[in-house]
Amino acid sequence: MRTSPSNNIALDLPSSPTRDHLAPSIAHDNASPVDLSPRLHNRDLAPTKVEGRRWGGYSIFALWTNDVHNIANYSFAIGLYALGLGGWQILLSLGIGAALVYFFMNLSGYMGQKTGVPFPVISRISFGIHGAQIPALIRAVIAIAWFGIQTYLASVVFRVLLTAIHPGFADYDHNSILGLSSLGWVCFVAIWAVQLAILAYGMEMVRRYEAFAGPVILVTVAALAAWMFVQADASIAWSIREPLSGGEMWRQIFAGGALWLAIYGTLILNFCDFARSSPCRRTIKVGNFWGLPVNILVFAGITVLLCGAQFQINGKIIESPTEIIASIPNTFFLVLGCLAFLIVTVAVNIMANFVAPAFVLSNLAPKYLTFRRAGLISATLAVLILPWNLYNSPLVIVYFLSGLGALLGPLYGVIMVDYWLLRKGRINVPELYSEHPQGTYFYSRGVNLRAVAAFIPAALIAIVLALVPGFASISPFSWLIGASLAGLLYLIIAKRQPYYADVSGESIAVDNIGH
Repeated sequence: MRTSPSNNIALDLPSSPTRDHLAPSIAHDNASPVDLSPRLHNRDLAPTKVEGRRWGGYSIFALWTNDVHNIANYSFAIGLYALGLGGWQILLSLGIGAALVYFFMNLSGYMGQKTGVPFPVISRISFGIHGAQIPALIRAVIAIAWFGIQTYLASVVFRVLLTAIHPGFADYDHNSILGLSSLGWVCFVAIWAVQLAILAYGMEMVRRYEAFAGPVILVTVAALAAWMFVQADASIAWSIREPLSGGEMWRQIFAGGALWLAIYGTLILNFCDFARSSPCRRTIKVGNFWGLPVNILVFAGITVLLCGAQFQINGKIIESPTEIIASIPNTFFLVLGCLAFLIVTVAVNIMANFVAPAFVLSNLAPKYLTFRRAGLISATLAVLILPWNLYNSPLVIVYFLSGLGALLGPLYGVIMVDYWLLRKGRINVPELYSEHPQGTYFYSRGVNLRAVAAFIPAALIAIVLALVPGFASISPFSWLIGASLAGLLYLIIAKRQPYYADVSGESIAVDNIGH
């Protein structure tokens, strides 16, 4: 078992470089060699080696800074203000959500850091080497759809920026080609190409871009809040009406916290794609602490300040910070504001909606699809679905994407219970890449039917709670209910029908398959 000097836990990866990542077989401690299947392994899906782990505490903090302060999150938090929650109630609601996200994100991150493998490979532990395609594809479909939508939203900001610089560009914004104007197509393709260029250089370029974008958006929203505070003569409205009280107040507070958790349901599931490149648990814990609870509370404070100041000025409730930016009388500062939100929207889109499908599609055909090729395919699919039409269709957003989103909680419940409660973190990493019928994760023809049996009923219940109007009062809690139910069902089934051999000690060390 190898140990890193900067890490007190046993690592599953070799500390010395090797050029044998495509070797036909690998040896691990106290076991015979394991054959690497070309249907399960390539360089991008292999465990991250110690020397390749560059996602430090700041990198993780910057990652979450971008995601927390994105436009969609501000729209959600502003919605709490519009519901009648006062300043302290919004802070409490988002604080509860932050604590939940921090706890669940750490569980997922520790798992990725210890094994060094991406989400599609992590899923093989509980769903089987082939059954893992179920959670991976669900995550990928959601990500591809939202990648297209977020790229479109970023292009809208880009259009505002261009017309602010040169009003004549607005002349090209009135026609329609497949639902988008000429200027709209130029902006969309430009943003699409920038994101593709960043991904072409791999995860290291993603880390650098996220590190650059984090401070940009933090400084921008802080400056915007300060400017609005001055505009409101240093006085803000802490609520828009008589604040809620009693049972309804507490229901809205906890519902807001639960919804915040559901918003992060996608990244909670595949945070291992990033955490696999962190050197130790402490890095994840510290980076997540500053990036999630602390950052979210700062975000909540800025939201209250923006909403309260705007309401104090003219009695109106904004829907997004971009409305404030668009009203800035100075063209120079308007452009800077648009540019900052453009930078962060790209950063969020890459981390939340580009990395996941790239790994997933690579996992479908590892022999032919590298991370870059898979990323190009997913980006192309995001264009072909004409995402602006999806965004403008409430039925698609509510029933299709929200329905798929309801499946994320049950998937998380199964994966976490299997890893933490049943296996207690003991994983045979080499056999995650083996198709041998006696392999630890082969189960029944490569599918763990127990995981599927626990997932299906929990998923159906989560979808009903999320989409059926009669359950509107508890729909915000559908992610938590789905995850808890799936985890409990899986625990019961697995305890009654044991299916895996115990692996003594820590996870089995890997030779010659890392990258």
